Amino acid sequence: MDVHQNYIAGRWVASRATLPVINPSDGAKTAEIARGGAGEIDAAVAAGQAAMAGAWGKTDAASRGRPLAKLAELIRRDSEKLARMESEDVGKPMTQARNDVAVCARYFEYYGGAADKVHGDTIPFQSGFSVMTFYEPHGVTGHIVPWNYPLQMTGRSVAPSLAMGNAIVLKPAEDTSLTALAMAKLAEEAGFPPGAFNVVTGLGEEAGAALAAHPGIGHISFTGSREVGVLVQAAAAKNTIPVTLELGGKSPQVVFSDADFDDASATIVRGISQNAGQTCSAGSRVLIEDSVYDRFTGALAERFRALRVGSASQDLDLGPVVNPTQQTRIESYLDIARKDGLPILAEGSFGTNLPAGGFYVKPTLIGDVPPDHRLAQEEIFGPVLVAIRFRDEADAIRIANNTSYGLAAGIWSSDLGRSMRLAHKIQSGQVFVNNYGAGGGVELPFGGVKGSGHGREKGFEALYGFGSLKTVVLKHGA
Repeated sequence: MDVHQNYIAGRWVASRATLPVINPSDGAKTAEIARGGAGEIDAAVAAGQAAMAGAWGKTDAASRGRPLAKLAELIRRDSEKLARMESEDVGKPMTQARNDVAVCARYFEYYGGAADKVHGDTIPFQSGFSVMTFYEPHGVTGHIVPWNYPLQMTGRSVAPSLAMGNAIVLKPAEDTSLTALAMAKLAEEAGFPPGAFNVVTGLGEEAGAALAAHPGIGHISFTGSREVGVLVQAAAAKNTIPVTLELGGKSPQVVFSDADFDDASATIVRGISQNAGQTCSAGSRVLIEDSVYDRFTGALAERFRALRVGSASQDLDLGPVVNPTQQTRIESYLDIARKDGLPILAEGSFGTNLPAGGFYVKPTLIGDVPPDHRLAQEEIFGPVLVAIRFRDEADAIRIANNTSYGLAAGIWSSDLGRSMRLAHKIQSGQVFVNNYGAGGGVELPFGGVKGSGHGREKGFEALYGFGSLKTVVLKHGA
C-alpha cells in the first residue's frame, strides 16, 4: 500500500504520522498520506521564501508562463491516469473525472498565457511628475482547497498565483489529496524550481490552521464551509493579509412559464446531480412560477427517476458521496423533509452490484418547500433539489434573495428584458440566463456575495487578487 509524502522544496518529505485514504465507492483503505502539521507548513513556507529570493523570484513574466503551459501539456499527457485517480479518490464517475482533468489543464494553459499580460497604468498628474502603477507578487501564497473538485480547484487556485510570480503552499483536503500530490510531480517535470510549488497534506485543524495563521504567507485562498472560512479569515486578519473566500451557496434556478421546459429541466437536473450534488454552485433551489408548477415539477420528476447511482468505475449518473459524514448529513435532511411532511416528488435509483461499504445516497426531488424552511435555507451539499412556488417577478426576486448565500443563480425565460431585470436584482456573484454552468468556464470570473464569500477566482480577474498594486510617482521637473 502506497504511503504518500509531502512535497517541500523539491523533495518528498515524510511526516511523523499518516492518515488513511478511503475509496468512497466501497469504503476500503487504498493508501496513506502524510499527516502534516505546523512543522511541515513552516518548512514549506521557508521553501517558498527561498524560491522567491532565488530563481523563481528572478524569473521574468514571459519565462514563468512557460512552466505553466508545460504543466498543462503534462496533465493532458497523463489525463487517463489522473482521471482514474480522481475518480477513485473522490468517488465521481469517470466521465466527470475526465472533464475535471481537462479543466485543470485549461487553467494552467490559460494562466500560462496570461503571465506576461498583466499591465499597469500611467496616471495623468501634476506638471513635472510621471506616475505609473504595476503589480508585484505577494510572495508566498497559501491555498486550502476542498475535497469535491481537487484537480479543478488546484488549477483554479494555484495557477493564477504562480502566473503572478508567487510561490505557493497547497493544502489539499485530507479526504482527497492524491491528485494534488500527482500535480507536484508534474510541476517538477514542467520545470518549476524547488520551493515554487509545495504541497502539505494533513487535517484542516492542523496543517490548514497552521497555513492560515502563518506570518510568512502573503495571501490565503480558501474554498470550503462558511464556518471554517470565518476561522481562516480571522487567522489571516492577525497578519493583515488579503483572503479570497468561496464559501458555498444555496443557488436558485428561477423558472417562468415561458421557459423552454425541456432545456430547463435537463439542465437543472444536471446542475444538482453532477458530482452527487457536492458542488458549491449547484442549483439546489428551483423556483417555479405557480401557473406551471405542477407541469414543470412533473418534468423534473421524470428526469430524477431516470438517474442512476453507482460506483465510480461504473460511470453512471452519480457516484457515492465522499465520506460517511457527508452521507449522514444528506440523509438527515431527507429525514427532516419526511418528518415535516414535505412531499418527495421523485427519487433516482441505485444501480446493480453496488459495492458494500460505499457511501451512496439517492438523488431526491422535494416539492412545495416553504422558502423559510431549513431545506430551502441551508446548504445540503448533496443531490437534493427543493421546489418552491412563486407568484410573479417580484416574488421570485424576494425568494431568490431570501438566504444568507449569494454565489450563483439561473433564470429561465424567453423574455430577455425580464431576465436582465432579475439578473440585476438577484444577489449573486454569477447569473446564468437560459443555461447553468455550475461555476462557468475557466475564463469567467467566479465568486460570491453575502455569506458565499468575497474575492474572485477564474478569468483574468483572479490575477489581480494575487498581486499587490504599487504606485510610483516620479518627479522630473517642468
